[in-house]
Amino acid sequence: MAAFYEEQERYADHIMLRSDDGQSVKYRDLTQYADEILQVIPKRSLVFLFTNNVIGSVMSYLACLRGGIVPVLLNGKIDVELVENLLSIYQPQFLWLDSADSQKYGDFAEVTSGYGYSVVKTDFARSYPLHDDLALLLTTSGSTGSPKLVRQSYTNIAANAESIAKYLELDQTERPITTLPMNYTYGLSIINSHILVGATILLTDKSLMQKEFWGFFREEEATSFGGVPYNYEILDKLRFFRMDLPSLRTMTQAGGKLSPELHKKFATYAQEQGKRFVVMYGQCEATARMSYLPYEKSLEKYGSMGIAIPGGSFTLIDADGNVVEEPKVTGELVYEGPNVTLGYAECGEDLAKGDERHGRLETGDMAQRDEDGYYYIVGRKKRFLKVYGNRVNLDEVERLLKAKFDYMDCACVGTDDHMCIYVTKEEISKQAREYIAEITGLNPVAFQVKVISEIPKNDSGKTQYAALENYD
Repeated sequence: MAAFYEEQERYADHIMLRSDDGQSVKYRDLTQYADEILQVIPKRSLVFLFTNNVIGSVMSYLACLRGGIVPVLLNGKIDVELVENLLSIYQPQFLWLDSADSQKYGDFAEVTSGYGYSVVKTDFARSYPLHDDLALLLTTSGSTGSPKLVRQSYTNIAANAESIAKYLELDQTERPITTLPMNYTYGLSIINSHILVGATILLTDKSLMQKEFWGFFREEEATSFGGVPYNYEILDKLRFFRMDLPSLRTMTQAGGKLSPELHKKFATYAQEQGKRFVVMYGQCEATARMSYLPYEKSLEKYGSMGIAIPGGSFTLIDADGNVVEEPKVTGELVYEGPNVTLGYAECGEDLAKGDERHGRLETGDMAQRDEDGYYYIVGRKKRFLKVYGNRVNLDEVERLLKAKFDYMDCACVGTDDHMCIYVTKEEISKQAREYIAEITGLNPVAFQVKVISEIPKNDSGKTQYAALENYD
């Protein structure tokens, strides 16, 4: 993490964070704050950090990295009962949260506060030993409170931030605006990569659908934003292409496969407006990013996840464990690089574990590579059904439905010979069933359509398929 600290000193007088309430801090402020925190939180302490896109939240996270304190990043709006379960499993020594919520999880003593965030000391009788390489813990589920955490090392974070900064050609003139929660690996990677180059991060919890977001964007002359597929579906409906955003340089997309139709649409807009649209691919288990599609190729290769990031490499493995050498042949995508994380933790004792992956990650995604070496995701390894002997890709069915019915939200699950399609519009439920039966050439009896008010999502906008069981 040395590069992080070097840049903070180099850009000491540069504004690091500016929030939508008019407050700001400089890089030099972090150095002082981190030193103060170490007076009350010992190194190698485990902390639950409840995050929002505000100055106090980001300063707390960066102070942890600088001081050797290990945070578990949780959404500041997470359900109290879910937190209580995590507390009982991991028993952190401290909680770091919005000062207004300082007593939300118990009558704990406050030990310090700053930038609107307070540190309270818990009263757990024991604390678990932490491995020396362990820097950060992120949840795998977003908002479900699963005890399964991803263990990230200092090397993971630094390597991925450096790689992202390199392929996006980031520098201190950048002014990214937050569109994603910072406890989500994609949102956090935007913070890490821009801190590395001395940029100014514009912090807001406002959504893309709020006029205040766009007012802040224009006022502070934001240069970039990132989004998951759901964000880009919203932008398309908001008539984003008609907006006057002269300061905008770059749009990035990750967090799931964007439909080829929308990919082409945004790539065309970017090319016509002299901006950059960069599609990326990643997982929390690889810290954040594993691939990117160079913006120059965004239109030519629309639908592709691109090539491996600097320092990483891909291999495709077939069902027999053999390397796929031929183009346009499907295999499981395997990634290797210094950003592959240490492994998972599912209980407090796991925090002492070292590197279990050794730089290699079997992603669980099925992909193909074209003749030019660009990769295309075709589905999840386990997101397939056999319908009357035919292999059906559930992700592809969702893509077809969204494209056919103007990006209507939907989700597909099921068992062999029986697919259940959840939609949010009653008026197209019959049409959806008929359309998929026609496209697949399969008997409509295999498809059941259920209408629900909304598709359950996690913090990053990804569909929570397990939660669909609650609608049955």
